[in-house]
Amino acid sequence: MMRRTLFLRVFAGYGAVILVMSAAVYLFSAHLIRTEYIKDKTRELEQLAAVLTDESLPLLNGSPGGPLEEWAQTAARRAGIRITVINPAGQVLADSEKDPVDMENHLYRPEIFPSLRGEVRSSVRFSSTLRSDMLYLSYPIRRGADVVAVLRASFFMRDLERIIGRLQGGLLRVIGGVMILVLLLALGFARSLARPLREFIDASEKVAAGDLDVKVSQLHRGEFRRFASSFNAMTERLGAMFREVNDRKSELASILASIGEGLCAVDAEDHIVLANASFRRLSGEPAPESRLYWEVVRSSSFGDLLRNSGEAKAVVQGEVSIHDRLYLASVAYLPTQALRVMTLHDLTEQREVERIKKDFVLNVSHELKTPLTAIKGFIETLEGQTQGENLQYIQIVKRNTDRLIAIIDDLLVLSELEERGTRLEKESVDVTALAGSVLRIFERPAREKGLTLKLEAAPDLPLIPADPFQLERLLINLVDNAVKYTEKGTVIVRLGQDGGRLVIDVVDTGIGIPEEHIPQIFERFYVVDKSRSKKSGGTGLGLSIVKHIVLAHQGTINVRSRVGAGTTFIVTLPLGG
Repeated sequence: MMRRTLFLRVFAGYGAVILVMSAAVYLFSAHLIRTEYIKDKTRELEQLAAVLTDESLPLLNGSPGGPLEEWAQTAARRAGIRITVINPAGQVLADSEKDPVDMENHLYRPEIFPSLRGEVRSSVRFSSTLRSDMLYLSYPIRRGADVVAVLRASFFMRDLERIIGRLQGGLLRVIGGVMILVLLLALGFARSLARPLREFIDASEKVAAGDLDVKVSQLHRGEFRRFASSFNAMTERLGAMFREVNDRKSELASILASIGEGLCAVDAEDHIVLANASFRRLSGEPAPESRLYWEVVRSSSFGDLLRNSGEAKAVVQGEVSIHDRLYLASVAYLPTQALRVMTLHDLTEQREVERIKKDFVLNVSHELKTPLTAIKGFIETLEGQTQGENLQYIQIVKRNTDRLIAIIDDLLVLSELEERGTRLEKESVDVTALAGSVLRIFERPAREKGLTLKLEAAPDLPLIPADPFQLERLLINLVDNAVKYTEKGTVIVRLGQDGGRLVIDVVDTGIGIPEEHIPQIFERFYVVDKSRSKKSGGTGLGLSIVKHIVLAHQGTINVRSRVGAGTTFIVTLPLGG
């Protein structure tokens, strides 16, 4: 049906053009023939009238009838026209068709009046005398310079129309024959045009349906041959591209299936557009694609992360609980597709191990503290009763016992901080006064090492909401580290404001920290210089405790250090609660 419609449209278009052009040619030609024939007949009448005026001039006697009448009838029959002679007063002197006496005055006929003034004039109009359309030509008859009469030669338009009609009939037959021939040619051309077009359309429909192996014939000529060659090249290229895309898609599907972490992509309308096997497994939905994410994962933190990533158009991380399991979620925003891609790493076993480890450390610490305290008491008793060389061994045991007790105390503090999380006993704290009291604790050890302790506080520092006990512990640990690892120079505690935050800088001129160690210094038991740490009695837990206190207060801690030039710890805490 489509093929027939295409052919009919092409042929109908050509046929309509041919019909319109043929009609235009016929109408224009008929009008042109009529006009030109009337012009030729007018010229013929003019030439005939010029001859007849010479014949009629001697017969003019000023009255109707007589020889002039007979001449008019004879000349009219000879020439096949009608002849009328009119005097300057408009009176008809002779007429080849009617009795002049019965004819009305012709002075104001359109062609007569101008001829009485010496003009040759023609007109086509209705004759009231003969009751028929006539072609008139009036010619002045002169005697010397004067116009003494007008000779009017006329021709029946019906005779002229018959001649023109025969000419137009012949023209119509010619045009009809030419039109039939041209329509036959158009029919053949339409067939030759519609056939390759049908082939191209059929091939395009197959390509649209997914058949990229289709080819069109290149046996056509001209532009169709070029089009066929381009079409075949295009389908080959498309086929190669689709095969490549399918290969990439298969590779991507294999990669996604091999990823242990759950992965899903959510569009701007909150529909899941992609999910791997791990995500299907952890969500418990075998086919989550095309569904709204909250229908698949009923977790408020899951939705919050997706929403925050979309609003910030950035990577957002957080923890998500799904079906009693804990996951570390990372959401990346892809602006080109407005997609949010989430990966879910299972933290359940890791957190359970951490919990067991914390419980173990806490229990062991509690269990060890009592016997160590007893050991320390007996050692102190023995220390007072021992003399000589054995005393140094007792002091070594005492020093290591004190170090074990310090480690256990720090472990208990760290476990307490991790257990309490952000549940702090906050009150308004004067950080300047607190820092001053902490520095007084270290005046003696600093003086023994020849160090200078300084407090530099900006004026009018506001009170901050904080846990005073934990904040004091933070300052003690930082100042203690600064004093331990500084052999000469100064230890400065500097307090100031930066926007809406309190800034605490603990600056020393000590040995510094190598750059490669800085990322690990807040880890438990991490010690940069183990020999110095053992000598000074460090436990390797002080900075880990400091970091937990800072995070519990929703603050930040950073380090700037250079070997041999000292270290600066920068703590920022919010001024508001």
